[in-house]
Amino acid sequence: MLPHAVQYPDPGLPENFPCGAVIIPAHNEVAVIRRTLACLARPLGTGKVQVIVACNGCVDGTEAAASSVPGVEVIRVQEPSKVAALNAGDRAATLWPRIYLDADIEISEEALRLTFEELSSEDAPFAARPAFRYDFREASHAVRSYYRARSRIPGTSAALWGAGVYGLSERGHDVLGEFPAVTGDDYYIDRLYGADEKRVLDCDPVLVRTPRSTKALVGTLRRVYRGNSEQAGAGPSGARDTMKGLLRSIRGPISAADALVYTCFALAGRGEPRSSRAVRWHRDESSRAS
Repeated sequence: MLPHAVQYPDPGLPENFPCGAVIIPAHNEVAVIRRTLACLARPLGTGKVQVIVACNGCVDGTEAAASSVPGVEVIRVQEPSKVAALNAGDRAATLWPRIYLDADIEISEEALRLTFEELSSEDAPFAARPAFRYDFREASHAVRSYYRARSRIPGTSAALWGAGVYGLSERGHDVLGEFPAVTGDDYYIDRLYGADEKRVLDCDPVLVRTPRSTKALVGTLRRVYRGNSEQAGAGPSGARDTMKGLLRSIRGPISAADALVYTCFALAGRGEPRSSRAVRWHRDESSRAS
């Protein structure tokens, strides 16, 4: 474990703030990691919240940036692998329940508290996540149109994937065991549990910054679709259900235009690029720009 700054108690939050661990896998996230950790500073100050940044294959200043935040535990994973980082974070964590947070996602104190409370309750589900909302203020008109259409599709807001954050109770983690070697960990988690074993909480939403350009969105969709298709049982039925929901969401000319844009992006994302090697792993850098 790498050195980290000293933690001092923060009297700003109630003494009954729930216990739990936040695990953040980070690969070259120096541009955003401080912003993400700033949201966790006061919960860290209670002494009841464990924050672990699992730096995997980092060659920038992510480790130093995370280590400078009081109370944050930083571990180093040599392999540039999110799955390896998630499992390493689990091995380092000592508290339950656990929240797995992407390094570019900001979670509020309220959302953190309610998620921990939900996963610690007497009838706790196996998995839960806070609500989320898209921030596409810096995105192109086409990208905005895509996400407006996506937000209207029934059921997309009820899934665990796509928010950049989810949590597991200890019983839920027992079902999981270790994270398997899959591209979309959140998609895997969503499919692992039944509808009555997972919940989406009505609370202060986390902020998901969308890709800004058409090129960035297509690259992101190719990674997502490829990762989904690699998981057993993920077939075209999900895409058909999505398209049916998209059609049902049309209420006028604006939503119809958004639906058309969504369909074009979906087709582009499922198409094969000239070099399939180029999209074996793609990360949107446009949303990480300052």
